[in-house]
Amino acid sequence: MARVLVVDDDAGQLELRCTLLATGGHQVLPAFSPSQAVRQIASADLVVMDLRFPNAQGEDDAAEGLVLIRRIHEASRVPIIVLSGWPDCLEGQPEAQHISRVLVKPISLEALLQAIAEALGQEGAAKVATT
Repeated sequence: MARVLVVDDDAGQLELRCTLLATGGHQVLPAFSPSQAVRQIASADLVVMDLRFPNAQGEDDAAEGLVLIRRIHEASRVPIIVLSGWPDCLEGQPEAQHISRVLVKPISLEALLQAIAEALGQEGAAKVATT
């Protein structure tokens, strides 16, 4: 299976997603911040990321996620799946063209596994969602 870089500043969500994706057969690379994600991108086949991260003032800010999308795209052409409760923050943004898929939280494990398989262009992707 794939090496999936999971990026989220919420420790509980990060742990949950990592556990679920590992159960789904993926090797998981956790990153608690955009800077950690950038350091690990070379090892990933795909990125699953939140969109809003703390800015310099400590406030959740979609601009931080947009910067991360640009940095990932500059460093690697891996597919990016954004999991967000605020998908409208991507509307009209140039970074949206670098995203393979946007999934609105909450998302089921089956739907996430399906999106990963599709983003990686895996044959039999429809079967992944049912396992």
